[in-house]
Amino acid sequence: MKRLTFCFFLGAALLSSGCRSSKATLSGRFAGSRTGTIYLEQVSPLANTVIDSAVLDQEGHFRFRLSEASATPTLYNLLFEGQRIPLLIGGGDRITVDAVGSVVRNYSVSGSEESESLRRFYQNYVAGARNLDEIAARFARADLSEEERKALSKEYTAEYFRIRREQLRFIIENKSSLAAVYALYQRLPGDAYLFNGDSDVVYFRTVAEAIEKRYPDSPYLQPLLGEIARMDARISLTSQVSETGYPDLELHDIYGRKIRLSSLTGKVVLLDFWSAEAGNSNTLNAELKEIYRKYADAPTSFEVYQVALDTSKAAWISAVQEQQLPWISVSDLRGRASTAVGLYNIRKLPANFLIDKEGSIVAKDIYGRSLEEKLDLLTR
Repeated sequence: MKRLTFCFFLGAALLSSGCRSSKATLSGRFAGSRTGTIYLEQVSPLANTVIDSAVLDQEGHFRFRLSEASATPTLYNLLFEGQRIPLLIGGGDRITVDAVGSVVRNYSVSGSEESESLRRFYQNYVAGARNLDEIAARFARADLSEEERKALSKEYTAEYFRIRREQLRFIIENKSSLAAVYALYQRLPGDAYLFNGDSDVVYFRTVAEAIEKRYPDSPYLQPLLGEIARMDARISLTSQVSETGYPDLELHDIYGRKIRLSSLTGKVVLLDFWSAEAGNSNTLNAELKEIYRKYADAPTSFEVYQVALDTSKAAWISAVQEQQLPWISVSDLRGRASTAVGLYNIRKLPANFLIDKEGSIVAKDIYGRSLEEKLDLLTR
């Protein structure tokens, strides 16, 4: 598997001033391993530097002492026989790392909440990446039938998206952990982005906000905020009016899939803006669900592209699932700061725009019987 890179996770960490420093210890045992040298590597923005080494004794024990560990946990790697274990070490930590057999697959961590969180992500991610490598190796065989190739292609795709879902789930569920920052920058072979380019800003923002609350002095916070600002700038520059005449949107659904509004060209589309946190969302969606079902089999397809102007991913996903919304539900989790608000000049909620199959906006803020009458004409 290609080496996992960690772009600028430690941005400004080593240059941070006014940070308390203290001692930390790192020890453990690699049972079943032959005697060898284990290295401790410090990760910086420009390079990974080996700062210490130790020889495993006959029973596989090792020990390191850090005299100048940062008060906020920072990233180190344990290196042994070509394998890497990432750790988040802070001043005062007394971390124990034990492994039996394959070091990366079977290691455990104690004495550091952040390193244990990182272990949960890292082991699963590495295992998934190895699965992809194994499937790719089987696919490269020259003696495969066409059916076998199709089956392996399907298996690879399913595993790829499983890994992606698990990665995004870890980031959201552990957003206040520094391990989530590490997870933000991990890429599968051939991937340049976490999920879908600039739309990744949703996940960067979610983590940055949580880190700011838990670790307000973290050296990782400003680099995260800087990356978010760059993403926002690129999004602002690339937001443009589509060829069909309406401002195009490209947002993530609850599964992390990026869906473009213009991909629905040829259908009658209701672009609907709402908030899961608004008290009337259930009633409005219940009415819209009735209309949606009524036109499900219309000669001209009808679709709803519903944009949630929320900041809580949990509240949004819960509302979509609990209300069993059958249409396209998307959000950038920026609330009223969403790019979509400016593009469509949204001043209040709810709000909607009805787009005909040619891509022209033919109505605004249309509901109930008025919406049905319009759909009768457009979907025939």
